[in-house]
Amino acid sequence: MDDKITVYEKPTCTKCREADRLLRESGVDFEKVNYYLEPIGEAKLRELVGKMNIAPRELLRTGEAVYKELELGKRELSDEELIRLMAENPDLIQRPIVERGPRAVLGRPTERIKDLL
Repeated sequence: MDDKITVYEKPTCTKCREADRLLRESGVDFEKVNYYLEPIGEAKLRELVGKMNIAPRELLRTGEAVYKELELGKRELSDEELIRLMAENPDLIQRPIVERGPRAVLGRPTERIKDLL
């Protein structure tokens, strides 16, 4: 099993910086992926949603301008359509997402990350 920890983040995000601090203080090795520079593709998003055991809609950032522009709160969209929209618009993705082997968590609150350690 791949036990590597990967953090999908936006470096300027406060919760992402908290995740970085928690992992460094825990003394574990981890890799960071700035998903604005290295976009998360649809297949990987689908995999992460499955590992987190959530519906794609739960991963949406509802306060973002693009969420409002696309009227996502008013539209009935399939999981596949939501994943496609998140892959195309990274601002829609909640962060940080921390992945370790067969599991992943949304690091909101940051303490959730401890479940993977």
